[in-house]
Amino acid sequence: MTAKIKPAQGSPYARVLGVGGYRPTRVVPNEEILKHIDSSDEWIRSRSGIATRHWAGPEETVAEMTLAAAGKAIAHAGITPAQIDAVIISTVSHFKQTPSIATEIAHRLGTGKAAAFDISAACAGFGYGLTIAKGLIVEGSATYTLVVGVERLSDLTDLEDRSTAFLFGDGAGAVVVGPSEEPAMGPTVWGSEGDKADAITQTVPWDDYRNGTVEKFPAIRQEGQTVFRWAVFEMAKVAEQALAAAGITSADLDVFVPHQANMRIIDSMVKTLKLPEHVTVARDIEHTGNTSAASIPLAMERLLETGQARSGDTALVIGFGAGLVYAATVVTLP
Repeated sequence: MTAKIKPAQGSPYARVLGVGGYRPTRVVPNEEILKHIDSSDEWIRSRSGIATRHWAGPEETVAEMTLAAAGKAIAHAGITPAQIDAVIISTVSHFKQTPSIATEIAHRLGTGKAAAFDISAACAGFGYGLTIAKGLIVEGSATYTLVVGVERLSDLTDLEDRSTAFLFGDGAGAVVVGPSEEPAMGPTVWGSEGDKADAITQTVPWDDYRNGTVEKFPAIRQEGQTVFRWAVFEMAKVAEQALAAAGITSADLDVFVPHQANMRIIDSMVKTLKLPEHVTVARDIEHTGNTSAASIPLAMERLLETGQARSGDTALVIGFGAGLVYAATVVTLP
């Protein structure tokens, strides 16, 4: 006789309980970038909306930034590190292939024996992490899950590349996802378009650099116009699908937190989605730059800290980037 497996028994729903961020102390204005490329402050602002970005110093490692952001998120959630059952970290700029940085973070936070793993989903990584965390909680494999997006993209920036030298920043953003008695996270609309993988990529593989095939350290490059068109037209459709999946319309939204890739992309998405004027739109990119997986939680934290958004607000979050990958969902803000 075949044994019957006991059904999973987790929380009926999941929600974001706390958020925290860390921005490196060094602020880099456009003027510093202009020492390396032939451009102007006006051109950078008009193309990207970026005025300044934060770059990490030697002591502001991926691990240290993560610990700072995670500590704030755990405190905001009103729990202790020992209550964390799983740690999920999204990053493309932790250069140690194995073990995962998540295992170090779980240990240093004092979580005990929490499950811990890294994911690589670029600028959609935070959304991927949220989705996995929700599944763990509803399925019953975790009660509280820490999700972190962290990047030191200054390490992967070619300062002589006029098209990308001004784009990237460093930082970490974290949330705690836990149980809920009512729906507070909508279904995720996510996917990939691998036929466009060359639109955003590392310049050369690590083994080419190791073998001396190339002398220049690998950096991130992108086809700006290809990415812009894809983000503006295709990601607006994904955002609409996420709203529909959550059973709401743009009129029901309080906040829109898109990946902070480019101010023009954000403004175009707002227009395409026909967002009402009452919807608060995150435009953290102006002073933080593109921090990839960290951008959504960093922007979320800033909106809450400045009072532009409030606990209980309904927010649409969407991330998109290298792969090309994407993830969008509707959440209740902590």
